[in-house]
Amino acid sequence: MENLFDYIIMAQEYVNQLCEGKPAWEIILRTAVTTIILVWAKSFLFKNESLLERGKKTVFKLARKVPAVKARIEEEIEKVAVSMTQDLNKAIENTPYLTKLPEEGWSPEQIMEEATKYTKFGSYNWESGCASGTVYNGNKTLTDIMTRVYGMSTWTNPLHPDVFPGVRKMEAEVVRMCCTLFNGDARSCGCMTTGGTESIIMACKAYREYAINVRGIKNPEILVPVSAHAAFDKGAQLLMMRIRHVPLDPVTMKVDMVAMRKMINRNTCMLAGSAPQFPHGVIDPIEEIGALGIECNIPVHVDACLGGFLIPFMDDAGFPLSPFDFRVKGVTSISADTHKYGYAPKGSSVIMYREAKWRHHQFFVTPDWQGGIYATATIGGSRSGGIVAACWAALMYHGIQGYVDYTRMVIETTKKIELGCRGIPGIFIYGKPEVSVVALGSKSFNIYALSDRMTKRGWNLNALQFPSSIHIAVTVLHTQPGVAERFITDIKEIAEELLKNPCKDSGGSVLSGKCRSQLLHCKVFQDRQHNSNTNGKWSIITLI
Repeated sequence: MENLFDYIIMAQEYVNQLCEGKPAWEIILRTAVTTIILVWAKSFLFKNESLLERGKKTVFKLARKVPAVKARIEEEIEKVAVSMTQDLNKAIENTPYLTKLPEEGWSPEQIMEEATKYTKFGSYNWESGCASGTVYNGNKTLTDIMTRVYGMSTWTNPLHPDVFPGVRKMEAEVVRMCCTLFNGDARSCGCMTTGGTESIIMACKAYREYAINVRGIKNPEILVPVSAHAAFDKGAQLLMMRIRHVPLDPVTMKVDMVAMRKMINRNTCMLAGSAPQFPHGVIDPIEEIGALGIECNIPVHVDACLGGFLIPFMDDAGFPLSPFDFRVKGVTSISADTHKYGYAPKGSSVIMYREAKWRHHQFFVTPDWQGGIYATATIGGSRSGGIVAACWAALMYHGIQGYVDYTRMVIETTKKIELGCRGIPGIFIYGKPEVSVVALGSKSFNIYALSDRMTKRGWNLNALQFPSSIHIAVTVLHTQPGVAERFITDIKEIAEELLKNPCKDSGGSVLSGKCRSQLLHCKVFQDRQHNSNTNGKWSIITLI
């Protein structure tokens, strides 16, 4: 303490010397300017986005303004836009779009006739098992029962539980069944959402609010593996939080726990792990993440959106896993999609919490609105009661044994594909697939060229990046006789072709298949060309 006091005295004397002989106004002005500069520097250096990321964006932004670079970018964008426009119009057989309401309403017969045409567009026969993920079941009886139950609940809205108590009961039962499935006790709770993205965003919001209101953290940060779903990035952007990405072990493709520990700081408001992660189908070390969360007093979210209705049944199906759910003490929340391997209709997922104190911070309530007190548990206000009812019907239709049987089929098929692809020259498997995803890479040729050729053979696979790879998410449709064998054979034949002549077809890219379709909906602005040459078709005019 004496040394510290001496340093303080020295600092005071140094400041006095600097100010000696200077007028008061100059001292005040210099102090004010220095304070402004320091505040600006702090604001500039410590934003949600790192200085490195902002620097890279600034460099690219300035580079795009260079005339030669700008022209080249516009040229490439135009090529992609034209190609995508042609592909999309071809998929709908170049039929014109309806651009205004009909003067008179259509008859039921006319509506059904036109809707039938729309549903038959497209060259992919998904029922044959050609698509990675996308449709997870397709059972005719299940489709019929869900359609009928949805029809009974078409006009219902969970926003009005007093008017539709039956739908409220269905939603409560779906949540409770899921909490039980993930070994939650009587204190566990949750909500239904419209999908995995919303479930993840709700967890981010809950932990942000908890960090701010309970722990006094002014700038909460999310810490996730680099392989975590992009929904965490979307949540961080929407909630104006900083997100930091932890690298993976390059061999196992699991999150590097040493790096995760080092990246924790006083602003970290949540840790996350995937079970499994989307790119490579690998489960992060949830027990280690949970233990780290307890040690550092940070809540832990497990993203089980993809495999949420496989992993709880894998033990009974003969494929035991390490604990990944509420059995792990540090795990405070779990997201699981009922609309994937739960085989419910699209638009249904569940976010679960170990106890209500976390869920409390997920809710939105405003008591001062002129329309009365307004409160919602999730992002949406009005929601489809039909989706809730159809999801409930899917869970009741399968029961535990139904899910165990389907899980066994899916995992066995995944193991068959993994084993078959491991023996193909020029191909390797990323990590050790533990659930339903097999990711392929190559050190001998451009893996995207293989993906493009698989597309020509009728497959619809997922193109991945960093590192370059493709994957197949195995569903019930892939368990049909001969599908896995055909996949392995096609991969083998194309790999042999590319090994013999790798330069001939090395121009494939990550921008193919599903990625092209997603880019269309998310980063492409469409406009209608009002001239006689368009025949009512849409044209992509610019990339944002």
